[in-house]
Amino acid sequence: MVKSSFISFIPQKEKEENKGAVEFQVFSFTNRIRRLTSHLELHKKDFLSQRGLRKILGKRQRLLVYLSKKNRVRYKKLIGQLDIREVKTR
Repeated sequence: MVKSSFISFIPQKEKEENKGAVEFQVFSFTNRIRRLTSHLELHKKDFLSQRGLRKILGKRQRLLVYLSKKNRVRYKKLIGQLDIREVKTR
C-alpha cells in the first residue's frame, strides 16, 4: 500500500518501465529498512536480521551516493520525500 502512494507520483506509462530506477530502488530499500527496524525492536538478538539490515543499508547508501553525484536535484527531492538523512561524502 505504501508502494502505490510513491508510484502515484510517476506517470502511468512509466510505471511498468521504471521499477529499475534509482528512486524506486531506494524507496523499496527504505521500506524494507523500516520493517526490519521495527522487527529488531521486538527481537533484539536476531543477528541474521541485523546482518540483512546492514547489507540493505549499504546498498541504499551506494545508490544514494550515485544519485547525488549524477543528479543533485533528484537526490534532494528523494531524500525530502522519504525523510532520510543526507549521505555523508568523503
